[in-house]
Amino acid sequence: MARETWQSIRDRLAADILSGSLAPGAQLPTEPELCAEFGAGRHSVRRAIAALAVEGKLRVEQGRGTFVESAPLINYQIGHRTRFRQNLLSQGVTPAGEQVSDDVIPAPRRVAEALELPAGTPVHRMMRLGLADGVPLSLGVVYHSQALFPDMPGQRRAGQSVTDVYRAHGITDYLRKRTTIYARRPTAEEARLLKQHPDQPVLAVTKTDVDLTGRPIGYSQAIWAANRVQFTFDLPPETGSPDQDD
Repeated sequence: MARETWQSIRDRLAADILSGSLAPGAQLPTEPELCAEFGAGRHSVRRAIAALAVEGKLRVEQGRGTFVESAPLINYQIGHRTRFRQNLLSQGVTPAGEQVSDDVIPAPRRVAEALELPAGTPVHRMMRLGLADGVPLSLGVVYHSQALFPDMPGQRRAGQSVTDVYRAHGITDYLRKRTTIYARRPTAEEARLLKQHPDQPVLAVTKTDVDLTGRPIGYSQAIWAANRVQFTFDLPPETGSPDQDD
């Protein structure tokens, strides 16, 4: 069966990416230029680019153009002490964060339960974009008690890490109590902020942080670009006899 025109364009662009002819971060020619290069119509070019974007090889940025995906694959370690900044720095990747929005809301039921607060208690809700070498990696919505951390949004906007803010409030260390991960399609807004194709899956991660007494101090729901991260879980050492595989 003869290959359709868009498939030939997709395969030629994919081969150029694999060979390095199109380097990570490189901007593709404009759509009219690609049409002329491949002797094809706009529909075929658009379909080929969309397919490569879904595969994570290209990144389409509205108003800017189409770029070869340059984000490093992050091996994100999840354990009792999980820190975004440390995870990236240990791999030679520069971490950064942008505060997208913040407000104070009555704690929804799920948030109140996670933070062990009465339903409706005022909590800070902050949306932040996590970056790896300038490329969006995660989009998180984080909740903290307003009474416990009254200045949290301002401190985060000023560039303080969560660890620094906790320490400023007398919490010298904290642990991750629980992590839940599942895959889904992003919303249009999530795909836009993560600069990925809307058909490309994301990993939804919820977590609860506690201080050393076990008191919940933070709850978050984060959306991670699935093609830019892999999670590794650090398990505690076995204290009894090892389990045998079935």
